Formats: sequence, structure tokens, C-alpha cells
Amino acid sequence: MGKSETKLAIFDTFKTKGDDLTGEAQRQRAIIGILASNANPAERTRTGISQKMAKKQGIAWKNIYSGIFRDLDEILLPMGIAEEDGRLPLQRGPKALQEKGIPYYHLTKRGILIALSINDVKNRENLLAEFFAKSEPKEKEFEKILSSLLETSPNFTYSIFQKYVKAFCDNKIKDLLPFDLSKLRYIGDESLIIQKEILSAFVKLSKQEKEDAIKFLDKIT
Repeated sequence: MGKSETKLAIFDTFKTKGDDLTGEAQRQRAIIGILASNANPAERTRTGISQKMAKKQGIAWKNIYSGIFRDLDEILLPMGIAEEDGRLPLQRGPKALQEKGIPYYHLTKRGILIALSINDVKNRENLLAEFFAKSEPKEKEFEKILSSLLETSPNFTYSIFQKYVKAFCDNKIKDLLPFDLSKLRYIGDESLIIQKEILSAFVKLSKQEKEDAIKFLDKIT
């Protein structure tokens, strides 16, 4: 397999188009989004995913089926991001296929973690709860603070997941699991350093200085 066939591409961008996501990145994000939703089993088969995405794009589903097949069978399933969730009976077609049925999929714990890093994914608050429900005791040390931050600073909270998963995609973190945000300390993310500096300084300000700081930030954001 080549690099493009074995790498999670959800953050890949065109080198000549700035921050524009590649077609592969958009496709993988869409698959993960569908599997992260409350879609019924028929919508979580390869064909169902293709039809759902094609309808949104206004194209024929057969035109994107091969790409979705490859993303699932060569990336998402082997990497443990998605797994088979059951099989639907097939009414027509070869007898052997009718007996085996058509597989449909859902996200694993690793897949849920990745879904939390994608802005387009719906119901991420529920996904966060589901992720920690499946977590080991050592991973739960981050649950309380992340749940609290989610209520007050959702954009900041999800940006942490985004940085964590992107570090994995960029081979700066060996594996996503066990979930350990302290791994981010070693990637030297400048924006996280700035956010920490601001937060540390803010708590030391007087009430008036805090109000002035907020007024200043309101003017520039």
C-alpha cells in the first residue's frame, strides 16, 4: 500500500490551495460523520453511505462508491477507526451474498475520538460522553475538566481534540489510545502555548483589568 492508502487523511489540504481540504479528506470526514450520527443500519452500509453523501452533493452514488469502499476497507477498518456493527439481510443477488448479508458499520472508541476533532460532525457533546463511558480509569482524568470546559468554552475544547488527532495524523503522536492529552506537550503547539499564557495571566488580573481585557478582545474577535 502507498502512503495515501494507509494514512488517515482528514486534515490533508491541497498544497496550492491553502487550507482547502482534499477530496479524500472531505470524503473520510463525511464517512466518519455518518457513522457518528444516529443513522439507521441501512444508511451505514457502504451503499447507504455512498447514497447519503451523493444526495448531499447532487451526484450519482455509484460515482463515489469505489472511493468510499477503499476508505473503509483500506483505512478506517484496518486502523480500528470503524468496525462492523452487524449485517442486513439481502433480498436479491447471489445466494451466498443473501446468506451472508450486507455489513453495516459504526465507530470504535478510537473513531469516536477522531469524530470529536471534526467540526462538521453533529452531536459531539453526546459523543464526548460516549467516549468517556468507554474509557479506561487512567483516561478518565481528563473527563471532568473537558466536560466543564465544554460548557463554557466549546470551541477551545474541540480545538484540543483537533490538535490531538492532527498530531496523530502528522505522526507526532504514535497512537491516539490510550487517550492522554499530556502527549500534546511534546509537539510544541504555539496556539496552545499562547492560550495557556493568556489564561494564566487573566486569573491574576484585577476585576477592572479583566473587564478591560474582555473589552479589548471583543474589539478584535
